[in-house]
Amino acid sequence: MTSSGVHLREITDDNRDIVCALRVRGDQEQFVASVATSLDDAADEPEENPWYRAAYCDGEPVGFVMLSWNVPDDRSGVGKYYLWRLLIDERHQGRGIGREVLTQIVDLVRADGATELYTSYEPGEGEPWPFYQRFGFEPTGEVDDGEIVLRLTLSAR
Repeated sequence: MTSSGVHLREITDDNRDIVCALRVRGDQEQFVASVATSLDDAADEPEENPWYRAAYCDGEPVGFVMLSWNVPDDRSGVGKYYLWRLLIDERHQGRGIGREVLTQIVDLVRADGATELYTSYEPGEGEPWPFYQRFGFEPTGEVDDGEIVLRLTLSAR
């Protein structure tokens, strides 16, 4: 199945519970926090200007994405736009949904004037580095709280 029908929706009272029920595989839990934890983190850290959406495919929630959106440089050591969380439910992995979500995020932040998108990952067996590397992210050489910081340079379209 292709992922061309993937779109991002706001999380509301109507879909919050079903989005919070999304889960990665057990061996991936060390690499990404749950949706509920992510929403708590967003509420606890408003200075990071959290922006989050549920990813839907064929009318069904299949993933979650959260960014620090246009945070002033002096507040963030790694950049203005930071991919904070990306989670694709275990039942929907391997279909290109993560790549499509990230493509949409890149388009959105580029349209907002961003020239770079940052993220980070915790190294370990099954780490997400290969996914980010295929997308074009490169290590910055920085390590933040044990996580390897990556940067994607955004070209103008």
